[in-house]
Amino acid sequence: MARRPPGSAFPPSLPQLLIEEAVRGALREDLGRAGDITTNATLSEEATATAVLSSREAGTLCGMGFARTAFALIDPRLEFEAFAKDGETISPGQDIARVSGNARAILSSERVALNYLMHLSGIATYTAKFVDLIKDTGARVCDTRKTIPGMRAFAKYAVKCGGGANHRFGLDDAILIKDNHVAVAGGVTRAIKAARAYAGHLVKIEVEVDGLEQFEEALAAGADVILLDNMGPELLEKAVGINAGRAVLEASGGIGFETIKAVAQTGVDYISTSKITMAAPTLDIGLDIEIA
Repeated sequence: MARRPPGSAFPPSLPQLLIEEAVRGALREDLGRAGDITTNATLSEEATATAVLSSREAGTLCGMGFARTAFALIDPRLEFEAFAKDGETISPGQDIARVSGNARAILSSERVALNYLMHLSGIATYTAKFVDLIKDTGARVCDTRKTIPGMRAFAKYAVKCGGGANHRFGLDDAILIKDNHVAVAGGVTRAIKAARAYAGHLVKIEVEVDGLEQFEEALAAGADVILLDNMGPELLEKAVGINAGRAVLEASGGIGFETIKAVAQTGVDYISTSKITMAAPTLDIGLDIEIA
């Protein structure tokens, strides 16, 4: 069954151009200067095959567009048939796709296709586990900017496939005033006022605070979003009560499977964690040649 982010009318998507640019670079890296010398040495140019991609463990699928593109870039004549979609929950042993055609092309693009599938499905699966733990609360899990360089858009896409929400994509789409900004600017209020004077009317301003005194100062200064950093459930509950719905509240810092539910039950709106993009294990997906 497809997993769709709460409040979203449509499943997440990525521009094909971004996928193709990334996959083309990955194939170039893998093929090197001489191409796939193992496959070329052992298989004739005319050899054909059919291969099945299947999951070897349960999880949330993500990266099918990358797999399809990897095979197509090596040989556009390959036939790729998908049996599952990004965002769907998959089971051990489940076939998710079949590719058929030139055997050399299939084997030369196999690793790049699987690398994307395994990595992105791992993020989606890990995110889905966090989401499931707080499904009975009003809070949402979101990611951070802690991503592998060059993979941010794809990692954040995987987070959405797992039912999570995206935080800012970079330094240019929202203002997040952190503790070091506050220290240099001379305080929470001064930092927020400077940011408000600088920002366009569509740019949200978030400020990180580490205690109730800073929190109340941020509220008074008109922050749109307040990040409650490394606060325990008791302090978070107090902040939620003081806030009374004035600002969007985000909890962060040391969030794991064992702590997220208690944090969500305090009434915060979002819970951000870098674990979903930086600590997620890959999902085991394999490719096997069908033997007639």
